[in-house]
Amino acid sequence: MVLHLDKNFKPVSAKEIEYESFTFAGGEPHIKIKPDFDKQEAVTITHRLNSFNDLGLLCIAVDALRRLQVEISDLVIPYFPAARQDRVMVQGEPLSVKVYADIINSLGFKKVVVFDAHSEVTPALVQNCQVIPNHQFIRQVIEKIGTSVKLISPDGGALKKIYKVSEALGGIEVVECSKSRNVKTGQLLNFKVYVDNLAGENCLIVDDICDGGGTFIGLAQELKKKNAGKLYLAVSHGIFSKGFTELSQHFEHIFTTNSIKELNDNCLTQIEFKL
Repeated sequence: MVLHLDKNFKPVSAKEIEYESFTFAGGEPHIKIKPDFDKQEAVTITHRLNSFNDLGLLCIAVDALRRLQVEISDLVIPYFPAARQDRVMVQGEPLSVKVYADIINSLGFKKVVVFDAHSEVTPALVQNCQVIPNHQFIRQVIEKIGTSVKLISPDGGALKKIYKVSEALGGIEVVECSKSRNVKTGQLLNFKVYVDNLAGENCLIVDDICDGGGTFIGLAQELKKKNAGKLYLAVSHGIFSKGFTELSQHFEHIFTTNSIKELNDNCLTQIEFKL
């Protein structure tokens, strides 16, 4: 059995539990699970946690199921909230990823499935965590754009994962890049591409998250200075908080999944996340 807490997001195929959910005028999420299902079967819960309200709905759904004496097995949350807040950069900030992890751990899932975790901090903090790598997603992207492409690692944090992607895809060449960030202002600086001449080769930047897109715009400009051919971008989790207008000026096409939300733009292909 499966309980899809976002009815537009169904990454697991199984018999669905019906329910109604709403938010009270005071801001509290609420759920009413229809009890006419086989309570002898273990239940998997899926959700897209984009706010504390989403997390609240998850918590009360777990309570409701347990009051029905149902065994809850797995949680599927492809995008782990606050995964980027995995270290304290300046005094006075929280370690946000640990706050989310502690709450989810308290719910006692047998397995928590996350897609393309931002760093090794999330699976270290989340009990019984299973990380699904981005290999199959990037494989589908390569099938659409062709194998004559170089994989671009945007920074040092992505290096370990992108070499694993390269290995999974048969050894596609990797080009390493770097940038720096002012931790107080967030300003991105000093983009570097560690190759002399790309000689017109097409390039696919691979990363886990795109928020405003500043990293990828800055990197695209440097890649063009090194004579790159067509530029493509593939990110597992697409926020795109500043839209696609500027990104589309630099990239032939952009690829992401529906791990956060549904998106629609001519420059974008969204690949459905499925287990």
